[in-house]
Amino acid sequence: MLETPHVVVGAAIAFKVGNPALALPLALGSHFILEKIPHWNPHLNTEKKNIGKISSQTTKIVVADTLLSLVLGTLIAFKAYPDITKVTVVLLGAFLAALPDLIEAPYFFLNQQSDFILKWIKFKKSLQANTNIIPGLIYQVLTIIFAFLWVFG
Repeated sequence: MLETPHVVVGAAIAFKVGNPALALPLALGSHFILEKIPHWNPHLNTEKKNIGKISSQTTKIVVADTLLSLVLGTLIAFKAYPDITKVTVVLLGAFLAALPDLIEAPYFFLNQQSDFILKWIKFKKSLQANTNIIPGLIYQVLTIIFAFLWVFG
């Protein structure tokens, strides 16, 4: 799944739940649940294995997705303003929801390998419910819309 749905759902959970002791673990856990929704994302692992690196097209998708997730996560966080504590909890929820993918970044983008990262990637791959690009993106857009409606509706 792209990062944006993870970040938006994690931020929404943190915003609505409020209590950090409950909201932050739920935001982290949402990552693994969302992986079960049929989705499309660039196939970083396939590119890394087949061509030894991530293509420039995929890198552009990852950068655009990351920027969008930062904007939307921050937008949700600042709905909590002026409560700086709640803003912080929402930003942490957004971060924790993306963390399971961020753990993989050194392998894909910095060529860092370790047994832990390779096992982590294998574990994460086992959770994926991949589908074709059109339905996969539609499901992700709907996930983002529902999370926004939950927060702003």
